[in-house]
Amino acid sequence: MKMSQVLKYLVLFSIFYFLFSGGAYALDDTSQQILDLRKQIEELTKQAEQYKGTIAEKQKQANTLKRQIDILNNQILQLQTKINITDRQITSTNYEINDLHGQIFDATEKIDKQKQAIGELLAILYEQDKLSLLAVLLKSSRLSDFANQAQQVESLNNKLTGLLTQLKTEKEVLEQNKQDLELKKSELETLNDKQIIQKSSLSGTKNNKNTLLTQTKGQEAKYQQLLSETEKKKAQFFAELQELEDQALKTGAFIVRVTADSVPPRGSKIFQWPYDDYYITQGYGMTAYARRGAYGGAPHNGIDIASGYGTPIRPTASGAILSSGFNNGFGNWVAVRHDGNLVTVYAHMRSPSGLANGTPVTASSIIGYEGSTGNSTGSHLHLSLYRDFFTYINDKNGQLYFNYFDGSLNPFDYL
Repeated sequence: MKMSQVLKYLVLFSIFYFLFSGGAYALDDTSQQILDLRKQIEELTKQAEQYKGTIAEKQKQANTLKRQIDILNNQILQLQTKINITDRQITSTNYEINDLHGQIFDATEKIDKQKQAIGELLAILYEQDKLSLLAVLLKSSRLSDFANQAQQVESLNNKLTGLLTQLKTEKEVLEQNKQDLELKKSELETLNDKQIIQKSSLSGTKNNKNTLLTQTKGQEAKYQQLLSETEKKKAQFFAELQELEDQALKTGAFIVRVTADSVPPRGSKIFQWPYDDYYITQGYGMTAYARRGAYGGAPHNGIDIASGYGTPIRPTASGAILSSGFNNGFGNWVAVRHDGNLVTVYAHMRSPSGLANGTPVTASSIIGYEGSTGNSTGSHLHLSLYRDFFTYINDKNGQLYFNYFDGSLNPFDYL
């Protein structure tokens, strides 16, 4: 083997060693920025939890104007904090995407250099293979020289095989990086959507606060009067509802009626909460509020939970939209039919669900947003569960009603 060829081998091996040897990455500015943002997100999350705890504590206090204003103020602070968290998550994700772009560029450049170096090595081996065995022996002054050349060629072949394997691994890593990049893009889009909803929620909560202050002029007596009038309207609505329901049962004038195949045992946990982050404002049955006559003497037919005005509402389980509408009591509502013909109802939503009857939904679908429509004294979600559910039309106002307490179950028993 010529000396020039030997030198060329050594040069190529040096290139291979440089290209294939890995190195630890130093903590650059981008990585430090990502770490700083994560720390900020952690601190903001703690603040949001504190606001949530304050809201829950205020809910336990007597219903006064100051309590309602404090709750709304803390909801505003909590929502603003969540918006700040989302904003930093988006910024952090952008940094990570840009960093990943750089890694993919470097990996692509590295693969191109590897291909070039391997091509040169293949050319050398090809020239060596073109020589006949006799020619190689004649060019070698001693048999040991030929043996050494053969060993070098074998060594080169082994190294080449190893390099090709590493090249394949580099390609696989590059493809995985591409997939990670697409996932980051999808997460970023979801975060943007989430922030839009949160900003809308923040605006709605501020409007609720301003409306309450306008209606009461900041006076406790006027607030209590407003509260009393709302409760009277609610009691009147539910008293009328009971009469209409009895009439519908007698005449069979149902729009739709669904009866469960069977009632699952209590504690079976077949449903999940509609929110990840919530607090309970009223339970099921003859609650203290119900005993005051708020529901025309009837018990509360579901549970009330709150997460903040405009929070997306998810079904408690997979199913299909059974019915939806608006009435003066429950505001905008939607009913979902689940396996076994159990039905859940979600009421007081900010706006109609917009989903057609029969639309399939999963536990991750969005079927509406928290609001305060109908007879409601504040933003929350009313959740009911039925083993026997039916709807009918109120001829007096043309609104779609559903049965109230009879046929309902305690949602707590299955969440």
